[in-house]
Amino acid sequence: MRLRDIAHARTGDKGDTSQICVFARQPEHFALLERALTAQRVADHLTALKPRRIDRHVLPNLGAVNFVLHGALSGGVTRSLALDAHGKTLGSQLLDMEIGDA
Repeated sequence: MRLRDIAHARTGDKGDTSQICVFARQPEHFALLERALTAQRVADHLTALKPRRIDRHVLPNLGAVNFVLHGALSGGVTRSLALDAHGKTLGSQLLDMEIGDA
């Protein structure tokens, strides 16, 4: 099962930091998100970004897990030569993660 089968994502960026918040589509899927989405698994999945640090915030009242990726945008949106490596594209890339069975 891919993450996108049970979740959707909202993203943002500021300077050299990107934020990806993953929301369970159904409340019963939140426990799986909480188990499957560790900072290390996100780092492994988004390995090309090479963030300095990933902070993970569990938001049970929203049924979501939020990740703040410090140093993930090659110096920032306006300084990076990368095309579409910001915001929504990172959320879509993370939703492609294989998370196993529900």
